[in-house]
Amino acid sequence: MASFSDAARFLLLTVLGIAGNLSTADAAGWRSDLDWAALTSKLSSSASLIDTSYQNVIDECGPEFSEPSPTNHALIDQPSGMCLPHKYLGWEMSWPRPSENGHLNQTFAQALTDIYVDPSYLEGWMLDPTNPSLNLPYKVLFPSIASDVVAAVNFAKEHGLEISVKNSGHSYQGASSKKDTLLLNMNRYTHYAPTGITDCDASILGSTVTEDLSNQPCLLSLAKNKSSLIRVGGGENFDKVYRAVIAANEEEGYKYHVVGGAAGTVSPMGWSWQGGLGGTTGGRLYGFGVDQVVQLEMVLPNGVHVKFGPTEWEDASAEGFIVPKTKVVTGVCRSNPDEHDEEKWIWERCPEDFDIDFNDLWFAVRGGGGGTWGVVTSVFLQLHDYLPVTPYFFNLVPSPTEECSAIAPQFAEFKAQYISAPSLLNVTKEHSLACGSPDVFMLLMCIGEEDVMQAWTRFLDLNNSTDPAKVACLSKLVQENNEGVMQTPKGYAEGALFGDLDRFPGKVRDAPAPSWQGNQFGVFLVPQSFLDESEENVKYVLESADSLGTTPYYAFGGGTVSGSDQANSLSQAHRNAAFMADFNDDYDYFWGNLFPRMFDVSDKTKFPPVFGSNHAGFLTAGPLKEDWTKPCPPEWTFEERREKCISFQEAIYGTERLARLEAIKKAVDPQFIFNCANCIGNNLPEASKSQDQDDEPSPSELEPLAANPSDEPSRASSMSSFAAVTSAIAIYLLIISFSCV
Repeated sequence: MASFSDAARFLLLTVLGIAGNLSTADAAGWRSDLDWAALTSKLSSSASLIDTSYQNVIDECGPEFSEPSPTNHALIDQPSGMCLPHKYLGWEMSWPRPSENGHLNQTFAQALTDIYVDPSYLEGWMLDPTNPSLNLPYKVLFPSIASDVVAAVNFAKEHGLEISVKNSGHSYQGASSKKDTLLLNMNRYTHYAPTGITDCDASILGSTVTEDLSNQPCLLSLAKNKSSLIRVGGGENFDKVYRAVIAANEEEGYKYHVVGGAAGTVSPMGWSWQGGLGGTTGGRLYGFGVDQVVQLEMVLPNGVHVKFGPTEWEDASAEGFIVPKTKVVTGVCRSNPDEHDEEKWIWERCPEDFDIDFNDLWFAVRGGGGGTWGVVTSVFLQLHDYLPVTPYFFNLVPSPTEECSAIAPQFAEFKAQYISAPSLLNVTKEHSLACGSPDVFMLLMCIGEEDVMQAWTRFLDLNNSTDPAKVACLSKLVQENNEGVMQTPKGYAEGALFGDLDRFPGKVRDAPAPSWQGNQFGVFLVPQSFLDESEENVKYVLESADSLGTTPYYAFGGGTVSGSDQANSLSQAHRNAAFMADFNDDYDYFWGNLFPRMFDVSDKTKFPPVFGSNHAGFLTAGPLKEDWTKPCPPEWTFEERREKCISFQEAIYGTERLARLEAIKKAVDPQFIFNCANCIGNNLPEASKSQDQDDEPSPSELEPLAANPSDEPSRASSMSSFAAVTSAIAIYLLIISFSCV
């Protein structure tokens, strides 16, 4: 899809400037019939409940988009808590065209025209505070402790309100903002990470899990042959997590590594629950973000503050897994929810009328998306032993050359071989799994031992190109340390810190930067098994990606397959993928040609999962329900698409897994207090949300795994060139402090 022109960007900035001088309707009276003072009286002294309006968005958020180097760090801390990283997220379906019914009577084709072709509507629609498509909450609570969240949920439950939850707003489908809700902005919640690292005492191995679950995180960690954890608060993003780990490493001598996202402003509280792609932080060694979770602490839709995690597990190494299989999940409830002092919290067995199944909740939260199961107030994440980091970039630093640009397709092919078919380059599986690469980045980020430069030289030699200038197109990246010595960064985050002359020195950069819109579509999962079937399949898929101008996202394989505890809701297709790729420029081609060859479509009652959830945008949809080889017609209205096409959720989770998640949703949140856009249950008809659950599938019936894990790379001997990856904007945000050697 074409991006907006500089002229269109200038138009938006001009419009925002005009908007600053306009008056907007005062929305401070949202639900003024309620006794908000009663809620305020229950909050801690450091919490705040405020009224907001669209004028706050114009005044606080708009100016950042005119900055030469905009960053979400500036948006996160704005007083109203209303700013979003992509402009269009402030309207329903990320689409500012006015609509009284959430765009149901408007067409997909019209959305594409408005968003990509004709931005002339902006001046009127985006400045109209009465636009019915505006999707902003006008009552915002900044909780600082769990008791604040408990009070808010109970207030919402009592008065029939919905709650939306936000950290930094990184949700392409718009799950972090919703009109006519009480928004819980978690950014000022207690920060645990700076002092949250725990080194587990191996002597407790064999101990019984205590009734309050205080030793559960370490017992599970030790069972995984790991010895350290970090507790992260519900409002902390990866910038805060990474800097906490950096500080501990600098103090104790580098010993910790954390798997996380590429952008500092992404939060574990959203990233993990969608799966969590660790393409830059060793995910192919240690698993997805969801696999790093050891214990959860939440306030549920019933207003109960709980913590829970596995308390019984069994070794699964014989089946190829690198972590134990979860057998039983146990939870406890806080019996003094009004107590503000965490040192005085009392965790006890939940009361007899508490009817939430913690096994189901553990399954649902980890992979079933954020914002819909309650409010995560803290989480224990697994830390791994530190290994040296080596970033390799192609043709970007200090400046691109024409000679290197000419062989960019060859680098893309090399990257594919190194990760998906390393035997072609005489690279071991272990060295291959050490490296990953996000989709738009011309890099390989490697953790531990690797063989990249030798393999690159070998690749060029096999392609009859031994020119030293071409070999030099791929370089290790180094930066100057405090002593003035040039060296590779100690870790991914260390290499991505803002410099002293930046507006946010010392923070971990974010990419992408704030923009008009984020990703609108789904990104397809390409099964490793399909590639392994034949060399022709490998060639077919990669040539297809090349012809459509797409670049695969390499964060799959190895630990992402074998790192599962077999009790999470991330789809098996996600586990078994070789990579994600964007085929959205030609839906007819994908659904008609690639899809039937990649996935088992023999059972027409069970649609398979095909999209990765982390990067799925608001326009994501599957094919026709009656014919899976036909895409959902763009000329249909969204109401027709909802009725006749495979839904966003079903295309991500598949029919069977979605049914289980929806059953859990009804059990956990029967009032649908948490009902975010495109979240589990959000697309259910109103009648089905409250219907008798006797005929529902049993939530606790675990979906069988499709197969034992296999991290064997493809043996294909023929790989075709990918399209050249030419975008350097996002990369620049991450590597401005680097130099090449």
